[in-house]
Amino acid sequence: MVSGGRPAVAYIRVSTARQGRSGLGLQAQQAAIARFCEAEGFEVISTHIEVETGKGADALDRRPELAAALSEAKRKKCPVLVAKLDRLSRDVAFIAGLMSQRVPFIVAELGADADPFMLHIYAALAEKERRLISARTKAALQAAKARGRRLGQNGAERLAPAYKAKAAERAKALAPVLGELQAAGLSARAMAAELNQREVATPQGGRWHAQTVIRVLERL
Repeated sequence: MVSGGRPAVAYIRVSTARQGRSGLGLQAQQAAIARFCEAEGFEVISTHIEVETGKGADALDRRPELAAALSEAKRKKCPVLVAKLDRLSRDVAFIAGLMSQRVPFIVAELGADADPFMLHIYAALAEKERRLISARTKAALQAAKARGRRLGQNGAERLAPAYKAKAAERAKALAPVLGELQAAGLSARAMAAELNQREVATPQGGRWHAQTVIRVLERL
């Protein structure tokens, strides 16, 4: 961190206890925040770490560390700094509620100049993507049931050409984030943990495993 820089309260969140114990998601967020502070002249005066899901209308009530970060930032008259917007939430209403706290938020991956309006836009895009993935998965499941085919582990018909085409399209869309993790030198297992921590779905809409990462990389 930059000593003597502008103060900020860091907030780091992982979604599961397993991710919290592994430290992979925590380390990635800490590294992103450190790089941002070095580049933008900020100094983290305290860090609040949370292991909790970001989902649900009562998410803030279940995230005491976020509440503590907000309270401290108010007292110190400084922003709350996060590595990625989804570490706060992908829910637009939740983001709007945070903005009403009158504490500025800075998202390292979006830069220091991203204002509240832009944060709402990015949150809306992330929420839309999540809904589209869910809708596509449900549609594939319903189509498979209608044809009476045997369903796969994740409830999707892996042999259907249309479904496989959509999965291939989704795999290509994941190329940038996979390239980022590869460039960071992460193993397939570590990449899977990081993608799950970021709540990024596989091309089939499920969770990542090391073998899933390897298969998707082979397609690119």
